[in-house]
Amino acid sequence: MAVLIGSVSCERPYSDDIEFARYSDNGDVYIDGFSTGLQYFPFAGSKLDAFSVDTDVKYEGSSSMRFDVPNFGDPEGAYAGAIFPTSTPRDLSGYDALTFYAKATKAATINEIGFGNDFGENKYVVTKNNLRITTNWVKYIIPIPDPDKLIGERGMFWYAEGPEDNDGYTFWVDEIKFEKLGTVAQPRPAIFNGQDIEQLAFINVDIPITGLTQTFNLASGVNQTVNAAPSYYTFMSSNTDVAVVNEQGIISPVGIGSAEITALLGGVKAAGSMNLMVTGSFELAPTPTRDPANVISIYSDAYNNINVDFYNGFFEPFQTTLGGDNINVNGNRIINYTNFNFVGIQFGLVDVSAMTSLHLDILIPEDISLTGNDYVEVELQDYGADASPGGGDDAVSRVRIESSRLSSGEWASIDIPLSNFSSLSRRTNMGLLLFDSSANITEILVDNIYFYKE
Repeated sequence: MAVLIGSVSCERPYSDDIEFARYSDNGDVYIDGFSTGLQYFPFAGSKLDAFSVDTDVKYEGSSSMRFDVPNFGDPEGAYAGAIFPTSTPRDLSGYDALTFYAKATKAATINEIGFGNDFGENKYVVTKNNLRITTNWVKYIIPIPDPDKLIGERGMFWYAEGPEDNDGYTFWVDEIKFEKLGTVAQPRPAIFNGQDIEQLAFINVDIPITGLTQTFNLASGVNQTVNAAPSYYTFMSSNTDVAVVNEQGIISPVGIGSAEITALLGGVKAAGSMNLMVTGSFELAPTPTRDPANVISIYSDAYNNINVDFYNGFFEPFQTTLGGDNINVNGNRIINYTNFNFVGIQFGLVDVSAMTSLHLDILIPEDISLTGNDYVEVELQDYGADASPGGGDDAVSRVRIESSRLSSGEWASIDIPLSNFSSLSRRTNMGLLLFDSSANITEILVDNIYFYKE
């Protein structure tokens, strides 16, 4: 007689008492040596041996982490920088801050320091910019923007620092660990640096959310602000038929209309927002066709550009302009200024004395007056024989572009003879181009900025 043996599967719900496996909650990073699984990976281009273990200088115990920042021009590396990840993730959700002690051979400012950088997704990176250290041991606190997110974190510590006034120096860090201080309070998250801004947008032209910060009040009374990765936030769009936002903080306009972008962090509403006005697909500025041999380009995808120091040099206290080189349409980059009153583009000093004209393409999204009430002004500054701004021999001149040469919602190609900059007595050390406008113009897009000769 054959016997058929089968199996019967019974599915039962899990008991509420079951505890699922979790990662280690070890908060130690460096306490007299590497904690379990901690690794060291220097950044590409950094001084590879900048880090060492020092048994002579330490806050307490037997050793500290020593970092030797190279001098400017050091052939072994332009800066010091590395990450310290773990081989196995850790559950850091029970802590509220990374803490450590630090000192240096001289008063200095560490460019970037924090945690969450693991050469992987870097999903929950936290950065404290410009951390000031002294020649004495001081305890530093870097708050966790939302501890509930860190249930499987690998990036325990990271830093990047360059020479101070071209000179290298040494700093030490000791007793690095995650702690539950209980005194990290009053969270004040922000997006767009806490500002409510308006921006013209175009279908399928993504916009990154910038200015992501979290601020806490510490027991010392200090308000500590850190830069937080987008994944700490929950982003929201008031109209998902117009714009959606992903976990990486990328806004994707998908339809014509308006939408407000806001965010939460740890259940707290973030200060700042963006009101988008999506008008349709983006039309690129005309592609320049002038011979590159006759062009000195500041900003154009059609030519090799000279070095630009910044696209938005913020001139306190009167400038309100936001934005810069921040629109990318299928590899075509466009400058977009919002909340516009005036703004400067500073570039490497250039001799344009052989050039005859300045070209630029301008798009004004808003309705503008055609009666002469609205305008854009372009200013050029030559830094003189001493090649230094404010040295007493600078030459400055402006040209006004009247509204009759501009067009609402369309690119206007503007060519200005350099002879029109009548007060520009020299053109051998040109270093700054500044835009100004009438009060009604609050947004401007610019492309193809270059000098040329006929």
